[in-house]
Amino acid sequence: MKICFVGDIVGNAGRRAVKSVLPGILSSNSIDCCIINAENSAHGLGVSSKIIKELEASGADIITLGNHAFSNKSFINEIDGHKNVVRPANMTPPWKGLDYTVFEKGNERLGVINLLGQVEMLPSPDSPFTKADELIGKLKDIGCTSIFLDFHAEATSEKQLMGFYLDGKVTCVAGTHTHIQTADERILPEGTGYITDVGMTGAYDSVLGMSIHASYLRLVKKIPCRYEPADGPAIICGIIFETNNTGRCLSIRRFCEYE
Repeated sequence: MKICFVGDIVGNAGRRAVKSVLPGILSSNSIDCCIINAENSAHGLGVSSKIIKELEASGADIITLGNHAFSNKSFINEIDGHKNVVRPANMTPPWKGLDYTVFEKGNERLGVINLLGQVEMLPSPDSPFTKADELIGKLKDIGCTSIFLDFHAEATSEKQLMGFYLDGKVTCVAGTHTHIQTADERILPEGTGYITDVGMTGAYDSVLGMSIHASYLRLVKKIPCRYEPADGPAIICGIIFETNNTGRCLSIRRFCEYE
């Protein structure tokens, strides 16, 4: 199974890039399953059912989220209607929605998990390591041949530790949340694919997909200012990895494509 994972979609520019560029990526790489992190897709904060349908029309099979899963508050009452959307599982009390979902093709079953890091992250989650162990056990019990983790975390140290902690237990650990693609994709010693951050999908001339001017006001002038998604030509970032029913990662590579 060849899987494409697309990094955090930011605002309209990111959604536009998915619509215009993603179908070509999926087709040219013979992708079997496409996973997209969409937690910033609704004007930079959250997601909506309408956006999920748009992403599905462009080729998304599974949607993962993050700390902004319910920043668009109406989605709290909509998420239970989406069986292909996974929000972070390590929250107390549990948020609405699924702890995991499963994608099937042929004799392969891919389990997909979304977890929040615990370093510098709000809302504050439970241990992602403990929750990972719990969910991996459940997914293996129901016959998943491969497992993918979208680890939505701030600290690179926590992301790297998660990779080594789950080496040999899951197929791939991919970091999201920091929006800058890292050049450290690799297959770890026990066969797990890993990258610290897959990058974002949004306006290229931006600060993490947001307006440069708004970031300037907040960080240079110290003036309270609402972040707004940037617009303009966009980039789509992610990884493509391959697995089989051994559960090991056979290959992993990162990509960045421009509109």
